[in-house]
Parts: sequence; structure tokens; C-alpha cells
Amino acid sequence: MENLGQKVTEAANYLKEKSQKQPVIGLILGSGLGDLAEEIENEVKVDYESIPHFPVSTVEGHAGRLVMGTLQGQTVIAMQGRFHYYEGYSMQEVTFPVRVMKELGAKKLFVTNACGGMNPSFSPGDLMVIEDHINQTGANPLIGPNDEKMGPRFPDMSQAYNNELKEIAVRAADNLGFSLQKGVYTGISGPTFMTASELIMLRRLGGDVVGMSTVPEVIVANHAGLEVLGISCITDMAVGEEIEGVSHEEVMETASKTKPRFISLVKEVLSTMSHS
Repeated sequence: MENLGQKVTEAANYLKEKSQKQPVIGLILGSGLGDLAEEIENEVKVDYESIPHFPVSTVEGHAGRLVMGTLQGQTVIAMQGRFHYYEGYSMQEVTFPVRVMKELGAKKLFVTNACGGMNPSFSPGDLMVIEDHINQTGANPLIGPNDEKMGPRFPDMSQAYNNELKEIAVRAADNLGFSLQKGVYTGISGPTFMTASELIMLRRLGGDVVGMSTVPEVIVANHAGLEVLGISCITDMAVGEEIEGVSHEEVMETASKTKPRFISLVKEVLSTMSHS
């Protein structure tokens, strides 16, 4: 994407005209989880297609708009639906909204997703705090010229997910009466679900869950200096030795059932941060 910095500025300026509030936290709401944005107060909603240089979400279950406002006392900007590499977008396009959130003033990024559980001790409907990730997409959004104003040429990814935010998430789940799984998210390009042999390989590499998003956004967030919290909704089991067929409809159904608990978790995290 040529003149990335200029395009980010133009998109951010457009959004500043829509809302004078400066967001502190960016939220990326994955498959079936966009309903959380409906709870944002004093909200301003902007369709992706109206924002300069923004891609448009093509995936079922993604509303395709930004929502800015207040949630649990925090000023937030939420993506109701995200972009994926498998849709044909470049990695720079997939991560463009993260750059815009940073330009608008965000300091933290909460990334959510629906994923398959490769760890046999997990169950569909579990929520997992992401401790780390493995990039198996075969691509990286930072390939190409680097703009030092946006971040360093070689960003450190040793603590890609912020430890303090992870602890807040675990405490928030405890407050709500359930426990969070913890694990490593393996990012693949998709759009196919994995073969049994591929799942066994990814598990042996150290992955606990597998999904088709999140990793690009988290790389760019770290490049931009944002603190990241990642939470996965495990919608199906993807254990290679006992793999069963899975469909997008089944994924959406489980995400929908888990939605109330997931929404309450994110709200509790925001509330905890407001009072800490």
C-alpha cells in the first residue's frame, strides 16, 4: 500500500470529524462477537465503505462498521467485523484499521476471534486468553519499506501480548465465576480448515488453538507500540487424531452460544481497568 502514512492520516481525519472523542482502547470483534459494539454508549457508527482507504468486510457474521463511544467508562473504538488475508486483501490492508486506531490515540488493542481448539483439554465454548502466537500464515504485514514514524524496522515480539492485561483478564473471569483457558494461538491463512496431519503438526509446534485472523493485527499493534490483549472463543475441536468435519455455520452457532459470557468478560476487563 503506497503512502501508507498518508492514507492512515486521511482515514483518521475523516473519523475525527465524525467523533471528537479520542479512543483509548481499540476493539477488534471477530466472528459472531460483534454484538458487543451494540452496548457502546453515546456511539457514533461509521460504515467501512464510507471511510477513506478502508477495505470492506465480506465475511458472513461481520457487520462491517466502526463504532466509537463509551463502554464501561472507557472511550473505545470497535471494529464490528474484521478483514482477513484469505479474502484477497494484502496484509497491509488487513491491518490498516489498527494503524488508524493508533493515529486516533488508542493505547491498547483488544483482539478477539473464533478459533479451533487443538489442545485436547479444551472444549467448545471455552474462552482462552492468548499468551503468545505462532505465525503460520506465510506472510507478514511489515514486509516492504518501513516508515520509522510508525514503528521500528525490526519490532520485538517477545512479549506480543501484554502481561498486565492478561492478568486483568484472568481476574475478570474469576470475578464472573468462570476460568479462562490460556494458550498459544496459531495463525494460518485459510480459508480451508486444516487437514488432520496439519493439525497434528501445529499442535507439535506448540499451538493450542488455530485460526485465520489476529496474528497480522497483533504484529502491527506491536510495531505501533500498542499494548495487546487477545481473547479466543473456541468454537470447535480441531484435534488431528480425532478430527471431525466442521462448517462455518457450526463455528457461528458456538460463537453465538458463547457470546453472553464473552461480552460480559470484555466488559468486566474494561470495568476493572477503569477502577485500577
